[in-house]
Formats: sequence, structure tokens, C-alpha cells
Amino acid sequence: MARRVLLLICFLSLGGALGQVSYSIPEEMSKGSLVGNIAQDLGLDVKRLKSGKARIYTGDSAEYIELNKERGVLLIRERIDREALCAQTTPCALHFQIILENPLEFFGVTVEILDVNDNAPIFADKEITFDISESSLTGAKFVLETAVDDDVGLNSVQRYFLQPTDNFILKIQNMPDGTKNVEMILNQALDREKQDQISLVLTAVDGGDPQLSGTIPIIITVEDANDNAPVCFLSVYKTSVAENAPKGTVLATVKASDADQGQNARIEYHIAKASGGNVNIFEIDKNEGVLKLSGDFDYEKIKHYQIDVQARDPGRHSDTCKVIVDVNDVNDNKPLINVMSRASSLSENSLSGTVVTMLNVQDSDSGENGKVNCIINENIPFSLKSSTNNFFSLVTDGDLDRELESDYDIIVTCADEGVPSLSSSVTLSLQISDVNDNAPVFDKSSYEASVQENNTPGLSIFTIRATDADFNQNARVSYILEDSSVNGVPVSSLVSVSADGGIIHAVQSFDYEQIKDFKFRVKAQDGGSPPLSSNVSVRILIQDQNDNAPQVLYPVQSGASVVAEIVPRSADVGYLVTKVVAVDVDSGQNAWLSYKLQKAADRALFEVGAQNGEIRTVRQVTDKDAVKQRLTVVVEDNGQPPRSATVNVNVAVADSFPEVLSEFPDFTHDKDYNENLTFYLVLALAVVSFLFIVSLIAILSVKCYRWRRERMFCKSGANLPVIPYYPPLYADVGGTGTLQHVYNYEVCRTTDSRKSDLKYTRPGSESIISLDTSGTQTLTHAQRGYVDKTVDQVSSSEWF
Repeated sequence: MARRVLLLICFLSLGGALGQVSYSIPEEMSKGSLVGNIAQDLGLDVKRLKSGKARIYTGDSAEYIELNKERGVLLIRERIDREALCAQTTPCALHFQIILENPLEFFGVTVEILDVNDNAPIFADKEITFDISESSLTGAKFVLETAVDDDVGLNSVQRYFLQPTDNFILKIQNMPDGTKNVEMILNQALDREKQDQISLVLTAVDGGDPQLSGTIPIIITVEDANDNAPVCFLSVYKTSVAENAPKGTVLATVKASDADQGQNARIEYHIAKASGGNVNIFEIDKNEGVLKLSGDFDYEKIKHYQIDVQARDPGRHSDTCKVIVDVNDVNDNKPLINVMSRASSLSENSLSGTVVTMLNVQDSDSGENGKVNCIINENIPFSLKSSTNNFFSLVTDGDLDRELESDYDIIVTCADEGVPSLSSSVTLSLQISDVNDNAPVFDKSSYEASVQENNTPGLSIFTIRATDADFNQNARVSYILEDSSVNGVPVSSLVSVSADGGIIHAVQSFDYEQIKDFKFRVKAQDGGSPPLSSNVSVRILIQDQNDNAPQVLYPVQSGASVVAEIVPRSADVGYLVTKVVAVDVDSGQNAWLSYKLQKAADRALFEVGAQNGEIRTVRQVTDKDAVKQRLTVVVEDNGQPPRSATVNVNVAVADSFPEVLSEFPDFTHDKDYNENLTFYLVLALAVVSFLFIVSLIAILSVKCYRWRRERMFCKSGANLPVIPYYPPLYADVGGTGTLQHVYNYEVCRTTDSRKSDLKYTRPGSESIISLDTSGTQTLTHAQRGYVDKTVDQVSSSEWF
């Protein structure tokens, strides 16, 4: 109690005033959960937390809360179990201080731990047994064992149920201390001759959400007689005892009476339960009811106890009375000196009044036994200044000279005002040091590492390392991931860096198909003031894994209709039926694809190219081959393990389309496809017809033009020379072809074949042609090899 009062009172200290902030959080919060924005709630800047070396002080208590100075928030450091921390004490709270230096400021923080329903009611025994006489009257009560629930408030035991309720019902009695007495009331008389044993189940239910429960079986043996229960003389006994009382000290004597006679009136006393579950520190004489101390009291832990003593006769009839024991404090605890903030080294240029160490002195005793005074040894340039609530500041009280004195041993002695007085001391060693003048240095100028894709988030990739030549705090290196982006996303969404160990972790699972490598920079910063830092470049290479199966692009698998490749029966060996086209988005050998024929109606007829996926015939197609052929092709990549895909290919061995339809009745297309095909066919036919008509007109025009010119030059008349027409030359330049020479031909034909005229002129190798005025060709004697044949001489002929 003294500690809580100490931590809840606001106080003033050197350099600043103390504020108070309270939070409420549920127990069992996961590590790293947010408690509150302490910087905002205290009206502080995050920079102030860093510059003031903000820290949490909890005294000798475990540190469940940690301070994130970068964000200015309080986070859960360790999972908090309210029951382990406070047992049944409510409210349950953590009290600690946040300390800032230069100037020195204290801020009290109270975090109330709210109970969650994480404990089910439990019974101490495995079962409850009763021997009940059949003569027991209706209304007889039997005290049942109550369940214990470590939770508090509504999360503790709220209700009890008894099943079945043929003979007994429950009666719940709320006691002044908030506990419940559970009694089983006989509702219907027992008949041993009908049923000599009864089995019941007692269920305890708490009020939490979700609701938890516990059960215990009740075995009742029906016997005769003994129809009166013991009755305690007093319902509550009170006593007090010093916390240093020896074992065997008599606390109280419980008495009860039973109206029965003989053996049925014999009463035994038992301890049913004690508050806080401390049953083992008490013992009771079961025959006399004398309650004694069998363990040790500790006023600082528990100040009073409530013991339930049960008086019962051989028939298990019982009555319960309560013994309240108040514990008196004695001066049995030495002052506990807690060093809240200790500077192991101090710069020699520190000003007078600089805070070196913060001390908190606690004495668990109460009253005068808990008041404490502290002093330090003399002849040193330090003094101890006291503030409220047993907080002390050790400050410099003169100039420091490292060359004269490099270290000090400061002895702090604290004594309480109890009788006799108890004291304790602590020695503080202080080194006089220089300033921070060395930046961290990485062991490499740059780093490069690789990680396979599809890694698990949080995977440790590798570790970077930097060292600092300074000492102690100035040499403590922290690693910070510098802000940058990779393909438009923050690098912090890809990797993280352990601030203390420099371990590079993967924040997410990488995909080689999306990103193959990326770079970022990491800063190493020491703990000096001001801090010094250096940077290093890190490159991460993503290695490909075979995580993508091949995808078949052709033939397209359609469920609406059957698509078949037609192979004529005249197809020769090696006829290309179709080609399976597939792709794999992986890279390297993971994307190398191979094809194989898994299943076919006739394996002897088809084969698949292992590398190109071409389906060809391996023999001559015969009339005996079935029209309908179905092939299953497996496409497999070269990864480890390999991945594959299958595709079905329908092949129709036929020479006509009706024959295909007879075997593939569902070889049709959908309506839209047919309509589009018809439209394109009509359009193509119209275009072809138009081009044909235009070509025909052009040919007739050219023919007509040539015919007119031929009439002009070939029509018979006066002594006009015959001008020959020279068609294109077709020559075998090398002279090795079937034509030895190239000749020009002059042909004039009439409608009467008898009047046609054919002339073979000189070879094409002759480069000179001479025409005389009479139209006769003049050639050399060696080259004159032409034939002039006149079928008929007409005076007037018409050329066609």
C-alpha cells in the first residue's frame, strides 16, 4: 500500500514538474500492443523524449511496459497476467515513472489492468460425497464446496446450478465480504429403499463473455438417522496478530454444537478455504476447533485473512463460520535503494548541478517504520538532493577534472526511523569520460545477398555489421532502414532491419516475376550525443522458383462445343495435325517446356514433338483408322519439382465435313460465332466478285487497245513496211538450257487460219536489226536461220 501511495502522489523534482497519466488496458494483451500515446498525453514532443533520454522506472517490479521513443508511445513489453500480478486485489494497476534528463522531469504513469475472463471456475476436490440419512427432513441444508475463479468482478463465479433437481435444490447465500455460500437444500424426502445412492452435478458459472464454467460431481449415499446439522456458536470470529508471530500461535477457537446424540453428534472442524488461497499457513485441531498459525505472515503482501472453518458431523451435515485475522506491521524490512537512472560515465565538461543518478528508496513497512533518510560520503564534488516521496537526485557539486580524478565510488546510505532502525547502502561507480567522436564503420563497403522467391514473411536474409571505436553508450550501434522506394512502393514494405542486431528480414513474400532485385540503404547510428552515423548500400537478389505451371494457349479448351483438327485419310507420314502452344512465366530452366503424349486412342498413329509440341502422324493413315481420335498431351516444365498442364486434342480422320459431323455431333459453334462467320463470308464474296468484274473490264480494255494498234500496223496497204511485234525475251543466258537461242516471233493471224502468217526472225543474241525500205530484213549469212512461210497471199487481210 505504501508503494502505491508513493507512486500515485505527484511530485516536483529538479529541472521540471511531475505530471500524472492514467491508462486502462485489458490483461493478456500481446507483446508490442499499444498502451497509449504518452508523448501526446503528457504534451511532450517526441524530440524531447530522445534528447532527454526518456526511460521507464519501475523500481524492483518487473517491467511489463516499454517506451518507444521513436513514436512516443507505450507498448506492451511482456504479457500481463492480472491474476499473477494482483491475485484478487482490485483495482489492479501498474505504477511507474517516466524520467527525462537535462532538465530533469518526472511523470507518473498508472496503467490499470482490467480483468478478462480467461479463467474458468474450478473446484478444489474431484468430487463431493455426502452420507445423508433417509430421515433427513425436507429443508435440510448441506454446504457445498464453492468454486474458485482467479478472475474478479463479473468474471468471477456468479451462479451455481445443480442437476438433477429431483430431491435437492440450491440456495446461494451472499456473504458480507462478497463471497457466496452454496448450500444444497433437501427438497424432497429421501427413500433409501428406492434409491440408496444419488449422483448430482454442481456447475459454477462466471459472468464473463464468453461465459466459462466448471463442474464437480456430488455423490450422495442415503443412510439412516442423523438429522441435525452442527451449528457454530458465532458466525464470525475476529483476531489480530503481529506479522512476526511464531508458528504455533493460537489465532482463535471455533466452537459448534449438534443436537444429535452419540456418534451423530461428534463434530469435526476443517478449514474450507482462506482468502488468497493461503490455506497452508493455518491449521486447526479437527476435534477441538483450535486455529493455529503454521506458516509465516507478511504484512507487506497480505494485511488480513479470512478463513472459512467448516464444522460437520459424521453425516456430513455442516455449518460454516468465518475467522478474520488482522496482521499488524513490525519493522522487518530494510530500505530498498533503487537506482532509477545511473550515468556510468560523465563528461568532464559537465556543468555544476548536472544530475548523475536518480534514486528511489522504498521501505515496505508502514508509519514510522517506512520513513527513510539518506546521506553520501564526504569530500567528493557531489551532493544528494531530496524531493518528495523518497526520490533523491545525485548531482555534481563542483568542477570535475578527469586528469585529477578519473573515477569516483559514491556510497549512498539510507536508514528508516523504526526501532530498532534498519539501513542499507549502495555504491555508485562513476567514470569521467570524453565526448563521442567516432562514427560507426561497416565491415564492407556494400552488401549483396540473395533470397529465393516465395519466402516466408519474417525470413532472416543476412546480417550487416558495423563497429564503433568509442566506448560504452557511444559505441552502441543501432541500424535504421533509410526511406526509399522500389518500383513505387516503400522499401520498408519489402524488408526490415533489426535495430540492435542489423539482421535484414523479409517483410513480405517476394515474387521473382514481379521484382528481380532491388537496392536500399541502411544507416548505422551510435548512441552518442549528438549521434554519429554512416550509410551502406545493400542489394537483394531474388532467385526464381518453379512456382508457375505451364499455361496452354492453343488449342483453347472450350466447354461449349467440340473443336477438332481434321486429318485427311490421304495424309502421309509426318503430316502436321496441329501444334500445342504453351508458355511458362518462370525463367531459366523452370520455363523450359517439354511435350509428351499421355493418352491417345491410337498411339501408333500420332506422336508429339518433345520440344516444339507439334502433333504429327507417324504412319500412313488408312481407311481402318477411326474417324474420332482423342489425344491427351502433357506439357511439363524443367523445374524441381516439375509442374505440368494437360490439354485434350480432338482429331477427326476424314475426307469430308459431313463425315466429321457424324462422329462429332456437337461439332458446332455458338450462334454469335456462326452469324459473324456468315457475315464475313458474304462480305468476302462481295469483295471477290467486285475485284473479278474490275479485272475483267481492265483485261477487255487492254485487249481492245492492243487490237486497235495491231490493226493500224498490220493492216495490208501500200508499200508500208511490216513492223514486227517483239514479245518479252526468255533466254538461257548460260546456253545450257533446252533453248539454244532466243528468237523473236512475228505473228499475224486472221479469222481464216489459211491466211495466217508466221515468221521466225533472227536469234536474240544478235544486237543489230536492219530494215530496208522494202521491209526486207538484212542479216548476215551465218545468222540467217529463219523460216518464212507464207500460207496464202491475200491482197487484203484482217488481223485479229
